[in-house]
Amino acid sequence: MITLAIDTSTDRLSVATLLGGRVAERTAVGTRRHAALLVPLVSEALGELGVGIGQVTDIAVSDGPGSFTGLRVGAAWVKGVCRGREVRVWTASTLLVRAVVADGAGVVASLGSALRGEFYAAVYRLDRGEPIETLLKATVLASGIDLGAHLVPDVVVSDLPVEQLEGLVWARSSRKVGPPAGLPTASALLGLVGRAGGAELVSDLASWEPAYGRPAEAQARWEKVHGRLLADSPSSPR
Repeated sequence: MITLAIDTSTDRLSVATLLGGRVAERTAVGTRRHAALLVPLVSEALGELGVGIGQVTDIAVSDGPGSFTGLRVGAAWVKGVCRGREVRVWTASTLLVRAVVADGAGVVASLGSALRGEFYAAVYRLDRGEPIETLLKATVLASGIDLGAHLVPDVVVSDLPVEQLEGLVWARSSRKVGPPAGLPTASALLGLVGRAGGAELVSDLASWEPAYGRPAEAQARWEKVHGRLLADSPSSPR
């Protein structure tokens, strides 16, 4: 079994491969570089383990929410690589991939910037060696919204600066993990493959799309001006 994991959901492109307990990782920073660097970084990581893309049996990908463009780059590449090949594809929420840096901490809230003064949020119970329990599925929250008394986290993991997290009333008593440790990584995604409550196997790759979370900024402006949804967009009814 040779597993390749990619995360293209943030400004940091992350690639990791796993073979017989050996892991090779590569990273690059800058959203605009994802399309150009994804293939070279995958080749480098696989090459470090002495294998090629044709030998990969499983591919795991963070499927959002996150960067609209970054997620599309990752999804398009995975679909292209797997076309006509017997490769299992696994997906996990970017928020879960981010949260596992605090594995074993108990209740973990995972946050990511959603722009417009809002953030993506999800809450998990992460007890090391145990199945992962999703307490709050990925959602978009305004900064002043409370998660609820039953969802007070032991740890908050985020790509937001720790100083910004201090402004969240419900998070004041929580331990906080900010960037860079609070960014999702492909190596963390590898650990979710095969774990109960972790990555899920995609049954129909052709119809699968990332969970963008919301439309891209340019799309949102277009829809506001025209008063209707852009055809075939992630915000269109399915």
